Amino acid sequence: MNNGIRVLVACEESQRVCIAFRKQGFEAYSCDVLPCSGGHPEWHIQGDVLEHLEDGWDLLIAHPPCTYLSRAGARWLHQGGEINQERLKEGMQAKEFFLTLLNADVPHVAVENPIPLRAFKLPKHSQAIQPFEFGHPFSKKTLLWKRGLPDLKPTDVREDYTTFLPSNTGGAKRGQKADWKNKIRDPKEASKTFQGIADAMAEQWGRYVLAQRQKEAKASGVETLRTPPTTEVVGIRAGDIL
Repeated sequence: MNNGIRVLVACEESQRVCIAFRKQGFEAYSCDVLPCSGGHPEWHIQGDVLEHLEDGWDLLIAHPPCTYLSRAGARWLHQGGEINQERLKEGMQAKEFFLTLLNADVPHVAVENPIPLRAFKLPKHSQAIQPFEFGHPFSKKTLLWKRGLPDLKPTDVREDYTTFLPSNTGGAKRGQKADWKNKIRDPKEASKTFQGIADAMAEQWGRYVLAQRQKEAKASGVETLRTPPTTEVVGIRAGDIL
């Protein structure tokens, strides 16, 4: 049983956010061109997310690739005092994908990415969050672009944290200190949403969207949506995905 709220987590193969919403009673699905690694293929849509944006979602949370947009890639865009035209082209395509997700016809949207290069002129972000605000001993500034959603509130602020990844933008020159031997350098692993942040999204944004639907249902005289009394993860058939 779920509460009737449909959530799409775009560009997520780990299913970390998807599963967090499932545990809260939401009908959530991850979507990625890659197979899922989270252990629940019945909750995963493998394919182009752009083909599924109009499938009747209440909430969209997107993690579009940041390879060409991130400020961490500045040195690859500017080489030898000149602009790498191929890199610029890839960046513009990434920007178009980013904006398509942000402007999707879904009532509530959040798009997550690191600090972008100013050259691509993305809209100003809505909020900046850090893993150490959600119970993790790391700093890794993440930006959120939101529509129809409140700011995420910190759930467990820690002061004993270090940087999560080596900096590609001169952090060492600025005296940035980090225990490099403990850093995760695998891009796939490093791109996964921290569990504390995933849980906060599910608990805070999920409850917010549910409350909005309850208000709408009450105003229209429709039976109020209810949150299931259990947070048990409930499976579905693969044929029920679409």
